[in-house]
Amino acid sequence: ITREHPAARLPLVGEAAPVPPDAVPVWVSEAVVDLYGVHPGDGWTLPLAGRPVPVFVAGVWRDYARQHGAVAMAMGDYRRLTGDARVNDVAIWLAAGAEAGRVQASLRERLGGGDGLSFVEAGELRRVSLDIFDRSFAVTYLLEVVAVGVGLAGIAVSFGGQALARLREFGMLRHLGFRRRDLDALLALEGALLSGIGVAAGLALGWLISQVLIRVINPQSFHWTMETSMPWSLLAIVSAGLVA
Repeated sequence: ITREHPAARLPLVGEAAPVPPDAVPVWVSEAVVDLYGVHPGDGWTLPLAGRPVPVFVAGVWRDYARQHGAVAMAMGDYRRLTGDARVNDVAIWLAAGAEAGRVQASLRERLGGGDGLSFVEAGELRRVSLDIFDRSFAVTYLLEVVAVGVGLAGIAVSFGGQALARLREFGMLRHLGFRRRDLDALLALEGALLSGIGVAAGLALGWLISQVLIRVINPQSFHWTMETSMPWSLLAIVSAGLVA
């Protein structure tokens, strides 16, 4: 993390505060803001190397790993203030065309105790995290399938009952010259309009519920926020399937 470009390494939230020349800047996670009440531009005191050190809160970043909060500062500032030159975690950005496996093998050979190093690729970490997330919501996905099935069955029974109740109406329409396929088209159009209204209402309600989860429940329960991402292609496919 550098003072000049903290966003190159940290997923910052909102605008960063300008750092005074003589201040020690730190960047806090969203959990720190909720738990300790500090905000960008505030002065703060951290216990470093057994003594209180005044710091300047320069910005807020998203951290999905530590719900208790985390504080980041430039390595040069940390070493100058504490005298601690140890490193226990390193992030490596590969050059274009570099293979992760070869880079890992080379590091193990060149560094002392390389066999004790643990490597995790960003893609693998993301896959594991999503797998854990999907397992946590497996019951939710099952309930979703059941709900869709029950809804479709209810619509089918409702329209079947309406069709039976309207036999005389259909007979009158046939008497007026309607063909059988015209009646089929009429029923299909009514069903499409009704299900289209239901899909639109469901999308609106789903969006509202998602905003409650993102902007209320997540910050209160986990002390983090996230951006709203709309899977338009999936929503379009599911909506078209339900209407059909």
